[in-house]
Amino acid sequence: MNPRPIVALLLCLSLSCPAWSADTSKKAVAGKPIPWIALFDGKSTAGWRGFGKPTFPEHGWIVKDGWLAHVAKGGGGDLITDRLFTDFELRFEWKISTGGNSGVKYFIDEARKAAIGHEYQLIDDAAHPDAKLGPKRQTAALYDALPAQSPRVKSAGQINESAILVHGDSVEHWLNGDCVLKYRIGSPELAAAKAASKFKNEPKWGTRFATPILLQDHGDASEFRNIRIRELK
Repeated sequence: MNPRPIVALLLCLSLSCPAWSADTSKKAVAGKPIPWIALFDGKSTAGWRGFGKPTFPEHGWIVKDGWLAHVAKGGGGDLITDRLFTDFELRFEWKISTGGNSGVKYFIDEARKAAIGHEYQLIDDAAHPDAKLGPKRQTAALYDALPAQSPRVKSAGQINESAILVHGDSVEHWLNGDCVLKYRIGSPELAAAKAASKFKNEPKWGTRFATPILLQDHGDASEFRNIRIRELK
C-alpha cells in the first residue's frame, strides 16, 4: 500500500478509517519523522512490571524465542508498562492459544485497584465460550462495548498484527492492516455502548487520560512481540 501522512491518518474525524500505510518510516508530523519506541526488546522484561506491583512477576510470564509470553494457568497477573502515554500509536504482534482469551488494555488507572479500562479483545473466536456471546466480545472489539467491523483475524496459534491509535478523542483499533473500529471519547455512541455494558457503573471508563499499556493475564497462553509505540504530540 502507498504511504500516507500520519496527519491524515490521525486527524480523520469521521467514523470511517483511513488506509494503514505499510511504510511507517515516512510518516511524520510537521515534517519530522515520529520515532518508534520499543516496549519489548525481545530479550528481557525491562520496562514492564505487574499491575499494582513495583516489579515484574516472579512466575507466569516468560521471555521465549523473542516473545513475551504468558504461560497457561501460570498466574502472575497483568503486566503494565513503566511509562504512561497520552496520544500514541501502539503496534504489536500476538498469538493466542486454542480456546484462549487475553487482551491489551489502555486508559488504565492503578488507583482503581483493578485493571479496568478499555480493552482491545484478543481471543480464539472459534473456540472460546466468551466469543460465542457476540461480536462485542470477539477479536479487536472494544471489549463488551463496540464490535470490530469485518475483522480478518487469523486462527489460534497464528501471528496477528494489531494497532491501537489514540489521538485526542479519536480512538482506532486495527487488525492485520485494516481499521476495524473507530470511536470517539465523549460521543453518544460510546455513552450508549457503556450503558449497555458491564462498565456502566465505572466512572472513569469512557474517559481519556495518561495510561500505561497493559497485557492481560486471563489464565490462558498468549504471546506478544514487536511491541512498539510512538507518541503523537
